[in-house]
Amino acid sequence: MSDSSKIEWTDATWNPVTGCTQVSPGCDNCYAMRFAERWRGIKGHYFQNGFDVVLRAKMLDKPNQWRKPRLIFVNSMSDLFHRDVPDKYIDRVFERMEATDRHVYQLLTKRPERMKRYLGKRYGQGACPPHIWIGTSVESNAYAWRAETLRNIRAEVRFLSVEPMLGPVGGVKLEGIGWVIAGGESGPGFRPLHVQWVRDLRDRCVAGNIAFFFKQWHKGKTGRLLDGCTWDEMPLVA
Repeated sequence: MSDSSKIEWTDATWNPVTGCTQVSPGCDNCYAMRFAERWRGIKGHYFQNGFDVVLRAKMLDKPNQWRKPRLIFVNSMSDLFHRDVPDKYIDRVFERMEATDRHVYQLLTKRPERMKRYLGKRYGQGACPPHIWIGTSVESNAYAWRAETLRNIRAEVRFLSVEPMLGPVGGVKLEGIGWVIAGGESGPGFRPLHVQWVRDLRDRCVAGNIAFFFKQWHKGKTGRLLDGCTWDEMPLVA
């Protein structure tokens, strides 16, 4: 939980849940899991249970304490739509987001099928409130189905996190997507990110008038430049 963030595409992180389980190759080198598991078994530490799913009810009111509007990445240390997070608790998270609409919430999941069911139940035929952006992670063409699921959810801003980018994503349809984030892995054991994968995705975004944000190659000395430019585009919201 932080009222500032080193993540380039957000202002702050909010973790009303921590912990998760791996669902695809993009999870193999998860930074959140690596961090949390360092503290497993240390009594009294916030992450004494490592990366087990924990509901952090004391964090629910945090957005209300931030008076200045900001972009908030929801659950940088978890996935709100994990099977171990009850619908009633997700209700409480959404109630807080709806009540503090001076902020913009970036809600990212690797479980868009549950997100679709939940939002359909919550909003019926209506759309997700415009200050709640919904996104899913797509690390390669093998997970194009996540983007397809996302495209069928009613929302003003739908976004894709192609991070870590583990292969080309030419098979991922971008229609109906307003923002694409791409980047490589950081930390030990990172897998290679090929420049042509990123170029192809950027070019498709430019052609489709989709905001494109390139987060990193592999951190450190590799930087963020793509063909000599920094790509920091954000969605245009009315």
